Amino acid sequence: MEENGFVVEAKDLADLSQIKSDNHVPGELQSCHTAIVDGYVIEGHVPAADVKRLLAERPPISGLAVPGMPVGSPGMEMPGVAAEPYDVIAFDDSGTQVFSSYR
Repeated sequence: MEENGFVVEAKDLADLSQIKSDNHVPGELQSCHTAIVDGYVIEGHVPAADVKRLLAERPPISGLAVPGMPVGSPGMEMPGVAAEPYDVIAFDDSGTQVFSSYR
């Protein structure tokens, strides 16, 4: 994220469950990282381009998530291993929808 112009303040915590609960991240969307960016929740390996789009468009959602840790998502690239297809999911208390897809 820093390589894409974001200022990052990292906090290593043993248990992220309270942060995920406090920010209403649905269980099926939870991943290894949770961030708060200008009031939005960013869960997992969401590409910086999607975070920038989110901040530019400012839709009425809680945040974006990439469930799990798909190979090929930012920070999960593996030399010699083909990227897995994955979706970036927009979520709020009323449900989810695909925000963008990577194939």
